Order: sequence, then C-alpha cells, then structure tokens
Amino acid sequence: MRGERVRYQQTGQFHFLTFSCYRRRPYLATVAAMELFEDALERTRRRTHFVVCGYVVMPEHVHLLLNEPANCLLSRAIQALKLSVTVRGSERPFWQAHYYDFNVFTHQKYVEKLRYMHRNPVRRGLVASPGDWMWSSFRHFLTGEQGTVEIESEWTAHQRGGLLPAWMRFQARGIACPSPVPKSEGLII
Repeated sequence: MRGERVRYQQTGQFHFLTFSCYRRRPYLATVAAMELFEDALERTRRRTHFVVCGYVVMPEHVHLLLNEPANCLLSRAIQALKLSVTVRGSERPFWQAHYYDFNVFTHQKYVEKLRYMHRNPVRRGLVASPGDWMWSSFRHFLTGEQGTVEIESEWTAHQRGGLLPAWMRFQARGIACPSPVPKSEGLII
C-alpha cells in the first residue's frame, strides 16, 4: 500500500526513535512534564524489558535509542510508554499517532544517533552544551551519573562487574570505534 510505514522489528538491532507531541505542541516544556516522561520511560523499560542506550526529552518531541523489548513488540512498548504519559498528563491528545523508527546496524550509526540526540538541545539554543540539558542521557555517558532512567553503557556494565552483554557489542573489525562523547564535549569514554 502506498505511503504505508514499514517497520523492521524483531531484527535484534537497536532502534533510534523519534515521536512528537500532538501538532508539535510544547507539552513537555515544563520540568514536571519532562520528569513525568522520564518516570514513564523507566517504568516501561522495566515492564517490557528493553534496554535504553540513550534519550533526550525536548519540549515538543523525544528521541530514544533502545533495543527491542524481551516480552513484546517494540511498537507495543512505545504504545504503552505514550499511554502512560497521556494518562498521567492533562493534555488531550498528547502525542502524534505515529513515530519515526530507524534501525541502527553499526557502531558508527549508534554513535551518530547518540551524538545527534544529545546535541539537539544545543542546536535549538536551549543550552550552551549537551551536559547542561538535564533531560538526556548525555551526563551518564560523560560521567557515569545515574538518573531516573537506567542507561545501558560501559559505565553500567562496569558497575555490574563486567562487560556489556555480547549482543550489545558491535564488531569493529579493526576500525576504531568512536566515542559517544567527543573530546570537544567532554571526556572520551
């Protein structure tokens, strides 16, 4: 069917997702709304067993980098996340009906998407540097800081006393894997 969205789920790949508030209204512009979203994301992560590798909450949209849930389709997990925010928020309708989904299939794309999402508040002029935006995973990658949402990274793997799970490690094949945090924005991890 023409114009139909094609989703590649159950591939074992990471997914870079973007979804927006209804008509791109700034429903997430307050601290309370951003904290509500982070809480809903963490609750959904625990309930559906997906791994969050990165995120940023903007005033009118969200970017997520995550894997596929263990016990449901990714589309169902996102539906549950959106519903959780809608039920606890006051705006109706809260979300646009659909979301953008990009399969992340290399380490370079993984880093590209993390950098893109973390730089989003800077590009919009909301803050001077990615570390100044409280509602993203950037500071976790920079310092290992734990927030409301558990982020899967080398930091969390180290806290567990080991490496990242095998399914999460990209095969570099002799190519240097860039850091999600470039030197110009902080420490190299």
